[in-house]
Amino acid sequence: MARVFSGIQPSGEMHIGNWLGAIQNWVALQDAHDALYCIVDQHAITGSYDPASLASRTREMAISLLAAGLDPERSPLYVQSHVPEHTELAWLLTSVTPLGELERMTQFKDKSQRTESIPAGLLSYPILMAADILLYRAERVPVGDDQLQHLELAREIARRWNATFASDAPVFPEPQPILTTASRIMGLDGEAKMSKSLGNTVGVTESPEAIWQKLRPAKTDPARQTKRDPGTPEICNLYALHRHFSPAETVEHVAEQCRTAGWGCIDCKRVLSDNMAAALAPIRERSAELTASPERVDAILADGATRARRLAQETMLVVRERMGFLREG
Repeated sequence: MARVFSGIQPSGEMHIGNWLGAIQNWVALQDAHDALYCIVDQHAITGSYDPASLASRTREMAISLLAAGLDPERSPLYVQSHVPEHTELAWLLTSVTPLGELERMTQFKDKSQRTESIPAGLLSYPILMAADILLYRAERVPVGDDQLQHLELAREIARRWNATFASDAPVFPEPQPILTTASRIMGLDGEAKMSKSLGNTVGVTESPEAIWQKLRPAKTDPARQTKRDPGTPEICNLYALHRHFSPAETVEHVAEQCRTAGWGCIDCKRVLSDNMAAALAPIRERSAELTASPERVDAILADGATRARRLAQETMLVVRERMGFLREG
């Protein structure tokens, strides 16, 4: 089976953008791939963050991933900082990564413009991402469209390292992307990608009442100023969410009611809220069980790190030898 690797930052509880855009795909990939999944806490420190909550947010994300259906027996789930080979390989890969390639990264340009003092970690973030993937010699990487440029750089780094140190027998494959149909989920503001920092998310473990309270003020088709105004469902963000959470016949009915002003937006939101709450109920229940047993979650992460590190150490033995380092002992 082809090896798959992907990671997610420890933002705490998962939101539906994470779930629809990535995690459902991660769960499905377990059936036909050799998969590893990582909570990338070392990526999280490249921007401002709260050290006091990093550990708790990491565990919360692990709980959400397990509740959403990741099976740690089939796919090791672990924390990036628990496998030190990630940062070791990242440093070694800097030797073949041109500065210009890092400076042309769109995310670096965007984030650096909003930062008075640019940390070096923001510039080298894509090298650590490449190391995350290449450490396990992964062939496929499920990513969002906003990470495609970084994955392109990971392939370039693999090519350069192979050409420099292993031209006779390449060590690293060039990882290819796996995209989902829901790779970009818009937030409830209808203006930006769903993001906790923008406050436009719905958490996968939120109660039905909390979901309703978030959906009620959510932005819809601006042409629908009153209930009597017809709308265009295809430009309404909540209609897009109906396609993920409502049965096909409901989606069709919602579209017709919008076009003919048969419903007001509040009616559409009520149906979406009920269907969303029902779809997320199993995740809420499993999350509650895992939250009550943090030691079980920590044991799963420890086992995942042990299994991941075995693979990482195999790769690093080859990398160190090819790069000419004196072997320990």
